[in-house]
Amino acid sequence: MRIMKLEQEARKNLLEDLLKRSPNQYYEFEKSVSQILDKVREEGDQALFSYTMQFDHAKIDKSTIRVTDEEIEEAYRLADPSLIRVIKKALGNIRSYHEKQMQRSWFDAQPDGTILGQKVTALQRVGVYVPGGKAAYPSSVLMNIVPARVAGVKEIIMVTPPGKDGKVTPNTLVAAKEAGADVIYKVGGAQAIGALAYGTETIPKVDKIVGPGNIYVALAKKAVYGHVSIDAIAGPSEILVIADETANPRYVAADLLSQAEHDELASAILVTTSMELAEKVSEEIDGFLKELSRAEIIRKSLDNYGYILVADTMEEAIETANEIASEHLEIQTKDPYDVMTKIRNAGAIFIGEYSSEPLGDYFAGPNHVLPTNGTAKFFSPLSVDDFIKKSSIIAYSRDALEKIHTEIETFAKAEHLTAHANSIHVRFEK
Repeated sequence: MRIMKLEQEARKNLLEDLLKRSPNQYYEFEKSVSQILDKVREEGDQALFSYTMQFDHAKIDKSTIRVTDEEIEEAYRLADPSLIRVIKKALGNIRSYHEKQMQRSWFDAQPDGTILGQKVTALQRVGVYVPGGKAAYPSSVLMNIVPARVAGVKEIIMVTPPGKDGKVTPNTLVAAKEAGADVIYKVGGAQAIGALAYGTETIPKVDKIVGPGNIYVALAKKAVYGHVSIDAIAGPSEILVIADETANPRYVAADLLSQAEHDELASAILVTTSMELAEKVSEEIDGFLKELSRAEIIRKSLDNYGYILVADTMEEAIETANEIASEHLEIQTKDPYDVMTKIRNAGAIFIGEYSSEPLGDYFAGPNHVLPTNGTAKFFSPLSVDDFIKKSSIIAYSRDALEKIHTEIETFAKAEHLTAHANSIHVRFEK
């Protein structure tokens, strides 16, 4: 793995490289996505059946597009019982964490007859996209459905592409049932996003679409934003580790590789103040690559977007981490909590050598749907907040309004909105 001295030019080049991975850079796919969405809007179910045959090589129709109770029962028989037990346990941790995020409506009444407040309401219907095939991740099913269920969403619709046999991966179905999906449809890709955004004869229009997917899914979500809300445009996975001379190089190497194995666009970066650690981590990575099953993918990922950066000071390392704003940030230093207080930009922060990134992916409880490609500077992890909306509450008595009505009229007239002023004035005509 390449080792570089952390200088201004190196940091600039690195940031430019990472931004190339953003879905916003893949303009050549936008025309295809637009055509798919237009066809779904015009032809409804028929377009879904046609695209599922074309892209997934599976035949579905009106009678088979929806996953049945019998198929879910079959999934429970086929899934590994030990995995089902782990799913249930992880589900408890995820639910418990998200329940602490709940917001309540509030009202503030004053003696003069003024009542101000905020009404919190869950979204009515949400669509959850779940990848299929080789990218079937039951953990993502839990992470997307649980916060919606905790928020109080009335109807959760899940879509996922079927295999060639027209069936959905058993582990995915078990996770969906445990998490609380109300209905599951066998459709994926941009066509599934179109169905959720516009509605078809079978799949109803939703209020918001969440969940990860390939470049077609990401660009489709971007295109339908405005018809519905979306969570974010997710990019490839990434990890950044801040470490000093006290870090265990074997742990650091293993954690970097845990993200590099996702795909060839994944990014794994170590920022350290120790050249000795940098060299040892590089050696450990070479050793692991001889053992790991996805070594080819990892090598390409590291060749493209893997870096070991050696900084002169911990302050410089922290500044670099804040600039990169990584999806996952691990801190393996002598005083990790002190470093943590100086981190402004990260999707999730893992503190200490036993808080490895996969802990957050599967089990700890915080959501693993995180901002990528530097968007942690202004986006947050998926949470209960993504599945609620807020309405302002305003109630004034006559006495309360009378004290301020001339001030409101003055403001409205200054903006040349005389009808605004008049709507206040008529209430105090003599």
